[in-house]
Parts: sequence; structure tokens; C-alpha cells
Amino acid sequence: MITHTPAVADDLRTLAMVVHDRLCAAYGCPIPYFHDLDPLSELISSLLSHRTRNADSGRALKQLRARFATWEAVRDAPTAEVEELLAPCTWPEQKAPRVQQVLRAITERRGGDLSLDFLVDLSVADARAWLEGLPGVGPKTSAATLLFSRLRIAALPVDSHHHRVAVRLGLIPASVAVGPSHALLEAQLPADWSAQQVYDNHEALMLHGQRCCFARSPACPRCPVLDLCPFGQARIDAG
Repeated sequence: MITHTPAVADDLRTLAMVVHDRLCAAYGCPIPYFHDLDPLSELISSLLSHRTRNADSGRALKQLRARFATWEAVRDAPTAEVEELLAPCTWPEQKAPRVQQVLRAITERRGGDLSLDFLVDLSVADARAWLEGLPGVGPKTSAATLLFSRLRIAALPVDSHHHRVAVRLGLIPASVAVGPSHALLEAQLPADWSAQQVYDNHEALMLHGQRCCFARSPACPRCPVLDLCPFGQARIDAG
């Protein structure tokens, strides 16, 4: 959970902005949003996507909504029925009870109101803290719920591709795991950025990790930020 804004050195802020500008040029910012879901649906989508391909988690979400008209119905359904519908995901036997647990927790905390639309009235930090108080919700899921949903709140998610690129560029130390990296990377961005700009930053670094800065055999010679990358420079020098 992000409880304060970490101090950021000027050189890191400058590096983050140069990386953002170059990768945005390479991947075509502004990047269209891939979802237009209400925040509760986005939260469930994010929970289903853990270690699952987007196409498969998307299919599971559609099956769930096709069977049940409301999230209240999902909450109250037999868990085995929910698990059957989540079969396209990895670990449906874990995700089905977790989804229902989260829905029950929201209902209880909101006095019977099964909606997350109220988050728009909170600060980013308070909205993330509220979400991360739910079972199984960490910084990536909280940020994704706020940024990707119709709320369009400027919270930065960090996935494994984004994290790998940031480590190789020296934006964060290699010792910092994905979870704690959220606060560090978000603090490097201008505080007045719009949700679209934050989304572009996440998407550009993620796409770079998927299309160039691979976990194995990265394509360093065609990297648009190679001159800024200690990892890439070392590979080129060694090769």
C-alpha cells in the first residue's frame, strides 16, 4: 500500500521523462484504453487476470456476466458454479472463492452497496488504500482498477514487463520487487499528469518489454532507449 510519496532524485525524474517520451514515440501515444468497464467489473477482471492470458481472463469474465445478471448474484451463487465459469483462468478453484470473498467484503464495508463508484471522490492514495484493504488486492490490482476502469484515475500499475524494463534502465534497483516498485515508479512521474499520461507510461513500458526488452535474448540493437540503458550497453559491449 502506498502511504507516502518517496523522494526522487532529479536525475531519475529526468531519465523517466526521456524514457517516457522515446517509448511513447515508438509505440504511438496516446494509446487507446483497452477496457471501458465500471470499477467493480475492472477489479474482478484484474483478479482473474493473475497469471492468466488476457484473452482467457476476458473469456472467463464474459462467461460470468452472461450467467449472472448482477455481481450480487455472483456473490451469492454456489462457489462450484462460479468456478466452472472461471475455467479459462489459471487456478479457477482459488479465484472463484476469492471473487466471492471480495464481493462479500465490499458489501459489508459499504453497508450493502456493491459498487466502487464512490472511489472517484477519494484521493488516489485513499482510493488505493481502500482497495488494498480487500482480500487478495495488492498495488497492481488497486492501480489497474482505478486507471483502467471508467473512473480513469491516475494510478500507475506495474506488471512484470514494465518492471523488467524499469530495472534494466536503472529507474529502480534490481532488488526492488514488483509490489514495492509501484510507489517508486509512480513518484518519478509528474504529480499533475492526467490518467491518459499515466496510462501511456505504463502501456509504453509494458509494450517495450513485450516487443523488444524480452526476458530472454532482448533485442538491444533496435532498442530506442539503448543509449540510456546500462543493461543493454553491457550486452552490446560484451557481444
